[in-house]
Amino acid sequence: MPVPMTRGVLFVHSAPTALCPHIEWAIGSVVEDRTDLNWAPQSAAPGMYRAEVHWAGPQGTGAQLASALRGWAHLRYEVTEEPSMGVDGSRWSHTPELGIFHATTDTAGNIMVGEDRIRFAYEQGAGNPAAVYHELSLALGEAWDEELEPFRHASEGAPVRWLHQVG
Repeated sequence: MPVPMTRGVLFVHSAPTALCPHIEWAIGSVVEDRTDLNWAPQSAAPGMYRAEVHWAGPQGTGAQLASALRGWAHLRYEVTEEPSMGVDGSRWSHTPELGIFHATTDTAGNIMVGEDRIRFAYEQGAGNPAAVYHELSLALGEAWDEELEPFRHASEGAPVRWLHQVG
């Protein structure tokens, strides 16, 4: 039985020069292919570099990429995986200060917050709207979006590269 395929994007928003070859090695270990990224200076963080990779592979490749890069100091990245047969989409965001955030996404890329998470926000709020707002902000990953937004804008117009996983 064939493995369902999907695709997505890995955005390396900022990485120090010394980390770039290690990132390429980590990506290559997931997509089972040599990866030579087109690194460009990151204007939002002088001395840092950015790259963007479009990928195609089996379901779960996004999670593998996010895990391969997780926890490295000074690295900011996002991984998206589009919805595919029987599986919702996903987005992983990572910053050195906040760590990693994962969210389920719909076909338009919107974050989907589940019923249990919303109920948890109500319970934590216990009638305090500010507490409910805080919990929903956490569920939506707003802190990650706020920190990554300047890096996203700095990468507009960046060259794009496609990777296709085989096997």
